[in-house]
Amino acid sequence: MDRREALSPRRRRQVARVIGYVLFAAAVLGVVVAADWGRLADAFFRLDIASGMFPEAITVALRNTIAYTLLAFVFGLTLGLALALMRLSSILPYRWFATAYIELFRGLPALLVLFMVGYGVPLAFPDREIPGGVYGSVTVGLGLTAAAYMAETIRAGIQAVPKGQLEAARTLGMSHTRAMVSIILPQAFRIVIPPLTNEIILLTKDTSLVYVLGVTATTIELTKFAGDTLNTRVNPTPLVVAGLLYLVITLPLSQLVRGLERRAGRER
Repeated sequence: MDRREALSPRRRRQVARVIGYVLFAAAVLGVVVAADWGRLADAFFRLDIASGMFPEAITVALRNTIAYTLLAFVFGLTLGLALALMRLSSILPYRWFATAYIELFRGLPALLVLFMVGYGVPLAFPDREIPGGVYGSVTVGLGLTAAAYMAETIRAGIQAVPKGQLEAARTLGMSHTRAMVSIILPQAFRIVIPPLTNEIILLTKDTSLVYVLGVTATTIELTKFAGDTLNTRVNPTPLVVAGLLYLVITLPLSQLVRGLERRAGRER
C-alpha cells in the first residue's frame, strides 16, 4: 500500500501543519538574516530621540488621545442608543430618519465628518460655536460617525433578546418603555459589550485624524505629536514611539474583548 494512502486524514492535517510551521519559520529567519539591523536601529529606534519625547508624549499627547476617545464614545453611545430605538420604532418617520442617518454616516469617511464639523458648522452658524473648543469638535465629529455603527450594534443586541421577555413584562403590567429600560436593554448591552469595546479601539485610532482641526500644543494627540517631532528631528523614531503608546491602549482592550467573548460563550 502506498505510504501516502496509509496516512489517516488526521495525520495528514498534522503533517501539513508542521510543514506550514517550518515554512513560516524559514521565511521569518530569512527576513531576520537579510535585514540590515544597524540601519533599521538608526532609522527607527533612536533612544535619544525617543527619550526626548517624554514626558509630553504621555502627559499631553496620550492623555488627549484617551480623552478624545472617551468623549466621542460617550457621545456616540448616547446617540447610537437613540438611533437604535428609533430604528426599531413603530413610528415610520423615526425609522426613516434613523435609517437615513445610519446609511449616511457609515458611508462618509470620519475625516470628512471631522472637517465639516470643524469648519462647516462655524460657517453655517457664525454666531455660535461648539462648546469645549477642539474637545467639543472632536466629540461631535468622531461621535457622529461612531453613533451610526453603534446604533446597528445595539439594534442587533436588542433583537437578539427573545421576544418573550418583552411580552412577559407587558403581561405583568409594565409599559413598553419601562419594559425596554428594565428588561430588554440590560440584556442587550450584555450581548453587545464585546463589539462596543471594539468600537473604542477603532475610535482610539480615529483620533489620529484630529489634526485637521488645527490642534495646539495643549490639545495635540499622539499622531500629530509624533509627526511634529519627526519633522523636527528628521527621523521616524517618533512614529514607533506613538505606535507603542497606541498599543498600550488597544492591547488591553483587545484582551478584554476576548475575555468577554469567552465568558459570553460559556454563558450560552
